[in-house]
Amino acid sequence: MRIAIALVLVALSVSACKPGADKAAKVDATAEEQAIRAKESAWMDAYNRHDAEGLASQYEADASLASSGASLMTDGVGRSIFLDAMAKDPNLKVDFASDRIIVAASGELASSRGHYALTYTDQATKQPKTEKGSYLTVYRKGADGKWQAVEDFTTPGPAVVPAPAATTP
Repeated sequence: MRIAIALVLVALSVSACKPGADKAAKVDATAEEQAIRAKESAWMDAYNRHDAEGLASQYEADASLASSGASLMTDGVGRSIFLDAMAKDPNLKVDFASDRIIVAASGELASSRGHYALTYTDQATKQPKTEKGSYLTVYRKGADGKWQAVEDFTTPGPAVVPAPAATTP
């Protein structure tokens, strides 16, 4: 019994030596949101420069990419093949912007949901075609403090309609 009490006291005293050790560091959600917006701006620039390496560098090694008409890509090889072909398209033009960014309280994960317009060469007609839709990207913060995409999904469709303003009865 004395040994058990002694072990409990030692454990309590050790944890008391690290005040706040069990509390997570305060995350500056506004700064993290700005970092993600800056990342997405650079990402869009990579699309419009037709920079396949720049596009591939936006993703973690284990990331998934889903794009209209393509199989889900869950590895670097699949993403590289897709992004290389996209970057070679002379008609490629991308415009996107987030409508909502959420940063987890832990600061380890974030999501960005928004809208996009993508112009590319239609393989059937060989003419430029523009697709509009929505996207959802989940980010994970790396050990280097930079955000990397781990899930990136696009879906064509009409623009998001804002929710009506709340009315008071």
